[in-house]
Amino acid sequence: MTNTTTNAKRGLARGLTDYGDPDFALYLRRSFARSMGYSAEMLSRPVIGIAYTASGFNNCHRQFPELLDAVKRGVTAAGGLPLDFPTVSLGEVYLSPTSLKYRNLMSIDTEEMIRAQPMDAVVLMGGCDKTVPAQLMGAASAGRPAIQLVAGPMMTGRHRGERLGACTDCRRFWARYRAGELESREIEQVEGQLAVTAGTCAVMGTASTMACIAEALGMMVPGTAAIPAVHADRLRAAEATGAAAVGLVGSKLTPARIITQDAVENALRVLLALGGSTNAIIHLAAIAGRLGLPLSLDRLNALSDETPVLANLKPVGPHYMEDFHAAGGLGAVLRELKPFLHLDCETVTGETLGERIAAADPYVDRNVIASRDDPYEPQGGLIALFGSLAPRGAILKRSAADVRLFEREARAVVFGSLEDLSRRIDDPDLDVGPDDALILQNAGPHSAAAMPEAGYLPIPRKLASKGVKDMIRISDARMSGTAYGTVVLHVTPDAAGGGPLGLVRTGDRIRLSVAERRLDLMVEEGELARRRDEAALAAAPAQPARGYAKLYAREILDADEGCDFAFLRP
Repeated sequence: MTNTTTNAKRGLARGLTDYGDPDFALYLRRSFARSMGYSAEMLSRPVIGIAYTASGFNNCHRQFPELLDAVKRGVTAAGGLPLDFPTVSLGEVYLSPTSLKYRNLMSIDTEEMIRAQPMDAVVLMGGCDKTVPAQLMGAASAGRPAIQLVAGPMMTGRHRGERLGACTDCRRFWARYRAGELESREIEQVEGQLAVTAGTCAVMGTASTMACIAEALGMMVPGTAAIPAVHADRLRAAEATGAAAVGLVGSKLTPARIITQDAVENALRVLLALGGSTNAIIHLAAIAGRLGLPLSLDRLNALSDETPVLANLKPVGPHYMEDFHAAGGLGAVLRELKPFLHLDCETVTGETLGERIAAADPYVDRNVIASRDDPYEPQGGLIALFGSLAPRGAILKRSAADVRLFEREARAVVFGSLEDLSRRIDDPDLDVGPDDALILQNAGPHSAAAMPEAGYLPIPRKLASKGVKDMIRISDARMSGTAYGTVVLHVTPDAAGGGPLGLVRTGDRIRLSVAERRLDLMVEEGELARRRDEAALAAAPAQPARGYAKLYAREILDADEGCDFAFLRP
């Protein structure tokens, strides 16, 4: 039997169960492992854990059994022993009240299973929106060499000669249905064509944004972020990821070595150039926060001012992720951003970001990916707003907004909760006009709603039926990366946490200035003080009595800190 003192830090000998006799512990572990039919040679190999997130409640991951086989093939061929283990899986549309509430739970599960089980490196198999940030957060905290593999985006469907992809098109058709432009039969037909293959949303939503960010951070095999889920290259990427994981064994390339302040700034550049999801700001802040790295919204604005939008993808442009992959993918974007990037950042493959860019295929389709000298938009897709309504910031995806609404003072029409919004938004007697600003309160991280993707408030039916397509909408909620419109999100502090958003009343004046990066409530301080006193006299909402909900309520941080749990940060 192999003596534990000679091989105590590799393979099955790592992190032995404590029986008071380490040699016995290894003997017992190997005997149980032999029950699974492994040879002594296989059991002597370094162990590559595979965090496996297949679930019947996660349609995005339904091809994962085949993808897992490919990862194992790569690990075995490279000399490792692949052992998969299940963790929490987050299917975006199947979770109540929202998937973000459970992202931190998945990160804890991922972290603890990486740390507790004997693995020399780990492959993180994720994809659907919150799974990738959860895995990167957990891996960053666990401190073991790790590499990310994503599901890849869906292919598009067809409806009456038009390409469709979840979920930008689902919102567009639903808006038309609400406006009375479509009948029930057609919206049912559209429903059947929006998501027609395995994989994540077909547009530059949160899932694809986070895949690109993971690659930009250096945590993924180069060129694999955008490969469609059902493409044969996705399986080859899985095999290459398994082999790369074996290459990490014994190295110092842990997430803390790769995800540095410079790497986070590179990821922000990529986010801005893609016109990516607003959710990515929260997730990147959470990932960086696990390593003690700040994400400054002021710095985001400075980068946005000089980083052009290069990707002509929905929800900003007309194209889909399959087009992005065929057009050159993230490699082409990185090549255009090269003068702005920190090229000496390390990646999981051992090469620097600069070396990765130099090795990329030089092909690019300019219909989908613009040059930095002739961009689709001269400035980045996202900005942060500050002011009396958002003292610690709010986020606007200006690349998906109506420029005609960028400089505006508007009358507030306030909804106190999601239930209030649902009850009144389509009331024919609602006092609202197209020049008003819709305000949603109590949908932030400290609310019972736990910051859902509800910031994309629907246009009131009485206005939608008259052709109104966009309005200023302001909330402490999030919105899907597939959504669009002049939607101000993540107002911090949130209303439930005592922020000024909770003091807004219908009829107040709100001033939005994209040019000045301002969001202000035009109400005198004396009146706001009176409203604060009224709020203090109101009964405090009941707090959860037990379980994860109690932990969430006690530990959740604000949006500018990534909505992580306070006790999980260093």
